[in-house]
Amino acid sequence: MTQKLPSRFSISSANGKALWLSIALHVFLLVGLLSGDFASAPKLKPTPANKSGEAIKAVVIDQAKFEQAVSKIKKQKTDQKKRLKVDEKRAADAKKRRAKEEARIKKLEKQRKKKEKEKIKADKAAKSSKAKAAKADKIRKQKEQEKQVAEKAAAVAKSRRLKEEADAKKADELRLENIAQRKRNEIAAKEQAIQDAMLAEQMADEMATRNQARHQQVLTEVERYSALIKQQINQRMITDRSTMENKSCKLNIKLAPSGFVIDVKIGQGDKVVCDAANIAIGKAGKLPVSTDPEVFKEMKNIVVTVKPEF
Repeated sequence: MTQKLPSRFSISSANGKALWLSIALHVFLLVGLLSGDFASAPKLKPTPANKSGEAIKAVVIDQAKFEQAVSKIKKQKTDQKKRLKVDEKRAADAKKRRAKEEARIKKLEKQRKKKEKEKIKADKAAKSSKAKAAKADKIRKQKEQEKQVAEKAAAVAKSRRLKEEADAKKADELRLENIAQRKRNEIAAKEQAIQDAMLAEQMADEMATRNQARHQQVLTEVERYSALIKQQINQRMITDRSTMENKSCKLNIKLAPSGFVIDVKIGQGDKVVCDAANIAIGKAGKLPVSTDPEVFKEMKNIVVTVKPEF
């Protein structure tokens, strides 16, 4: 297979032809069996008949394709060896894992048997002490019941005591709160009395001030109406300089709310002036009065001093 052949040659003899044809067929079959690629096998090409007329076939071999086929066969063998090594390694690893798993299973089985023996031993011990445990459990339950009864009685007593303490504390807090509230009420009452006294005093002062101001206003109004009344009398009075100059007359005039003159009383003064003033009042019939009740109250009995004007 490694022998180099000419790139193209022909075999004339019948024996040589048969030999090379056999070699070519064997190579073709070998390549086909190993690679499964018949397309890459050397091609067989017949040659024309010779001059003698005998049926002679020639086989032409392409050297490049032949060497390529050989290289491919070698590579496939190499790859097959590599795959075989990988498969052998996988099989060895699997065998090791299987052996390890079997060892682990044996160990677990051994541990299980040991636990089973320990359980049987413990069951025997528990069975032998079952009566003692039952008796001890009965005593324990009895003690537990006695304990529960005692705890319940203690809880009831504690609850009653706490309730009594809470009631006493609540009553004491209520008593202290009542005392504190009473003190607060007393303080508030004193403060309110002081405020009320201060307010009353302030109101009294304000009232006195207002009354004084009002009284002054009323007096001012009375004086104004007194001047108007004197003006009315002077306008209607018949005067004589020779007998009345520097003389006057005081009159007490009683008026109605409408200004009507109810009565006139002559007081001190010159008789001539008083008579003239009285006549002038009679002529007027009504004199100016205020519609303010307080002002009218002060002037319903008004006193005016009439002094003739020249």
